[in-house]
Amino acid sequence: MPSPPDPIFDDDRDLLPQRPRRTDHAIGVIGAGFIVDDVQLVAYREAGLHVKAIASRTPDRARATAEAHDIPTVHETISDLLADPSLAIIDVAVPPHAQGDIIREALEHDHVRGILAQKPLSTGYADAVAVVRACAEAGVPLAVNQNMRFDHSMRALKALLSRGDLGESVLATIEMRAVPHWQDYLEGYERLTLLNMSIHHLDVFRYLFGDPERVFASVRTDPRTTFAHRDGIVLSILEYEGGLRATAWDDVWVGPDALADRGDAIRWRVEGTEGIACGTIGWPAFPERVPSTIDLTSRRYGDGWHRPRWPYAWFPDAFAGPMLSLMRAIEEGGPVPDVDGRDNLGTMALVEACYRSLEGHRAVWIEDVIGG
Repeated sequence: MPSPPDPIFDDDRDLLPQRPRRTDHAIGVIGAGFIVDDVQLVAYREAGLHVKAIASRTPDRARATAEAHDIPTVHETISDLLADPSLAIIDVAVPPHAQGDIIREALEHDHVRGILAQKPLSTGYADAVAVVRACAEAGVPLAVNQNMRFDHSMRALKALLSRGDLGESVLATIEMRAVPHWQDYLEGYERLTLLNMSIHHLDVFRYLFGDPERVFASVRTDPRTTFAHRDGIVLSILEYEGGLRATAWDDVWVGPDALADRGDAIRWRVEGTEGIACGTIGWPAFPERVPSTIDLTSRRYGDGWHRPRWPYAWFPDAFAGPMLSLMRAIEEGGPVPDVDGRDNLGTMALVEACYRSLEGHRAVWIEDVIGG
């Protein structure tokens, strides 16, 4: 039996995003909330990226964020930032219902060479299609910040699957038990967990295994969330043509007063005909970094389990990946690796199919969503 590769994983090849030749593109950031202030700007600084300007709907907050992260320019309005000819990339970090109009306004400026949007790209599939079409017609690459694709445990798992080290995938599971701090703007949305949290897991299933044929989703409300909602706790099952079943349990309740929180909020497992991989995705515990993990065993490696460990963490390290990929698309003239807006329509269609499943208490074919 062959010996295991030594090492099984190579950081640059298997775990980390490929860097473009140039990383000095001037970035203008729109938004100054938690993801920008505590996560993205930290990741960008550590990756050596150049954020030149920031604007927010609340200028005072933009000024505070700029001071904390040494951003040289604060624009008083979003339109002022979009009109700044020195900016090559626009990073849009606002609620999903507001992203489309900002992206369309950005496309009016010839100096804009790339746009990064947050996930979800929009509140619904049809709106997401319109945004992607507008960027395609303008010839401006659009990236979507589906950052879990850049978590190093997911990159390592993708490498195993691509090499065939686990054989044919049989069953994949993600179990999340964590209490997110929902953003205030979500109180006005009809959609909650599927659109804003489950989307991470639905997207990473697509990254690992491709598009499923159909999906079934079941939900109940979350006793802790006080504002009106339907999809609090979410169970979803993805069915693939070859027989693979992938399921996500998204529990944002976890028990009274979060008594069940053991520090392993997201656990995942993939069982294949030749091996098994399982691990955790590190839930943020600021100011502490929580690295994700992977354990694996494969007939190709002989007996026993392998448990490599790295210092990388989902928050903040994975958040540099989408921006680096956008810079590669600008450099190479092709789609954005891993997080292209056109590919993200598959994730938005999967989310839409889940909501249709709730409405009809039935499995929904993804093709039915894409076809209308």
